[in-house]
This record gives sequence, structure tokens and C-alpha cells, in this order.
Amino acid sequence: MEINVKIKLTRGAKTPEYATTDSAAVDLRAALEGGTVVIPAGERRMIPTGIAISPERRDVVAVIAARSGLGCKKGINLANGIGVIDADYRGEISVTLYNSSSEAFTVNDGDRIAQMMFLPVLRGNFSVTDELDRTERGTGGFGSTGVK
Repeated sequence: MEINVKIKLTRGAKTPEYATTDSAAVDLRAALEGGTVVIPAGERRMIPTGIAISPERRDVVAVIAARSGLGCKKGINLANGIGVIDADYRGEISVTLYNSSSEAFTVNDGDRIAQMMFLPVLRGNFSVTDELDRTERGTGGFGSTGVK
């Protein structure tokens, strides 16, 4: 399944590309116009990507996710968990990175800092009720289904 997406490039950014034929997301790169940004241990910094998008359809969302290698190997994650780029947002996409490691991390211009994928959107029609339908799980929350 594909979607046409118009893209505006600034700050010397290049069009994102899929790394492999079956990649679900494109890598987003830092657009620092030749510069660098240092993220001290335990702090966060907003990194511009130099891209703005306009998807052809309004029933999609661009989701920004962390790159697993940065998270596992360097402790660099998205400060907000995931990013949501609504179909009607036309500004530059920026990524706020959080450094959970004990060492400063340097982001260089062009570094792959996050990934972006397009997902369908279902909008909820809410109706207030006093009771919800019963399920086997019921109100069992955090850890209620066990570990094994």
C-alpha cells in the first residue's frame, strides 16, 4: 500500500528514503546546516529535520518513532515516546531526542535520528454510557495477565 506525499525541503535536507524494499519507515536525518548539537546526559534537544510534508489523504498520520539502534546502543530516544504528525500539519518536522545515557551524545548534520511511517487513522465516535460490554479480562490492568 502506498500514499503520495508532497515534501518541502529546507536546511539542506534530502528526500527521505526507505533503507530496504520491505522497510516500514523512512529514516529522518538531522538538518543542522553543517553543524552539530550536543545532548548532555539526562537532557533533551529538539533537532530539525528540514522537511515538511503534505500527504495526499487526510485519513493517515505520520508517526515518528525512535531508531532502535540509537536507543539500544546509545540511550537516545524520543523525549515524547512517539511523534504524531497530523495530516493537516505543514510545518517543519522536528524531533526531540532524550539522552538517557551517562555520556553526552553528539548529533551531526545528516545523522539518522528517527524514523517516520504512515498509518491509517480511525476517528472515534464517542457515546457516553454507564456500562461497558463485559470481556474475559475485565478491568484487569498493569500485569494482570502475568509474565508467562
